[in-house]
Amino acid sequence: MRARRPRALLTGSGLLAAAVLLAALNLRPPVTSVGAVLDEMRETLGASATWAGALTTMPGLCFALAGLATPYLARRIGISAAVGVALALLTAGLFLRVLDGPFVVLGGTLVACAGIAFANVLIPVVVKESFATRIGLMTGLYTAALQAGGALGSAVTPPLDAALGGWRAGLGTWGVLAALALVLWLASGRSRPTLSGRPVPGSTGGTRSLLRSPLAWIVTVFFGSQACLAYIVMGWLPQVLMDAGVSRGDAGLLLGLISLLGIPVSLVVPPLAARRGSQSGPIVTLAVFGIAGIVGLMVAPSAAPLLWSILVGIGMSVFSLALTTIALRARTGPDTAALSGMAQGFGYLLAAVGPFLFGLLHDVTGAWTVPFALLLTVVVGQMVFGWLAGRPRYV
Repeated sequence: MRARRPRALLTGSGLLAAAVLLAALNLRPPVTSVGAVLDEMRETLGASATWAGALTTMPGLCFALAGLATPYLARRIGISAAVGVALALLTAGLFLRVLDGPFVVLGGTLVACAGIAFANVLIPVVVKESFATRIGLMTGLYTAALQAGGALGSAVTPPLDAALGGWRAGLGTWGVLAALALVLWLASGRSRPTLSGRPVPGSTGGTRSLLRSPLAWIVTVFFGSQACLAYIVMGWLPQVLMDAGVSRGDAGLLLGLISLLGIPVSLVVPPLAARRGSQSGPIVTLAVFGIAGIVGLMVAPSAAPLLWSILVGIGMSVFSLALTTIALRARTGPDTAALSGMAQGFGYLLAAVGPFLFGLLHDVTGAWTVPFALLLTVVVGQMVFGWLAGRPRYV
């Protein structure tokens, strides 16, 4: 039986890699597609601004809460089955949310986001167990697929809305793509002998809590601070640029450019960083780019908005290294699941506070200087904790 295992992994690696990447492509459009048609949804449903706020806040909170529960689910039914459940929830939620009124939309979004949260935590474990010698490459491809999916969600939904006659059909189309990912994942099931959910010899079996591990908290703060940066930029950068005299259309294009910049960085940097004993250098380097862009936006936003946006986009590409670090700082699949759940669960809770504080500080001061000082503090913290997280140790 042991002689067959390597061959099964080899023959299944291509199909499994395709399943992982298609799953990743589905983990951002359910969120980014909503903003493009939110005004039409509110008008059609007669929904309030409070409802819109709940709809847009739900993903971050759901990512946090469901992320913390994911290791338990993986222990109960195994990694492979848990990913299948995640994709099934995502598919069901995407179809459900276009069937009826405002509360059904919220309920469907909740189900879909729970599926996304489970997959966010579990797929790094799949990469760890099935692509152990290619962690950097697969994490880079996975992150690039995530970012490409996010860009597609915001860019393709309006044309789908126009072509198919409304937001329901436009948003529902993403359910078809999720269903394809589920089918491909199920088809690759026979080639995943290491994902049965049984503990790896010498591992903790997923029962050891990492809450007392200083390294686990370092990784969590690193992940949460980079997510906080991303949430603030995605939520507030267009408004900052428009206040500086940039047109609404150009501000949207610059935000799209920031998302697209993460794709080439994700394809190049994680594979190179994973070959090194320490990932601290690349993490700090990307943070320096981000700091330069934030300082430019704070001091002279209208002087070179394209340059500042490019620098911030390069800095935000550290997301791919945050995922790589999660995989590299754990020795086994169960420990990877526990670390991934902790880092993403608590990390997204930390990230959810960022946009609120950024907006609150702007309201209180009437300017952007103090909010950007907060953002600089976040990125400096990300750099410090990222440097610590990148050192070759294990939880």
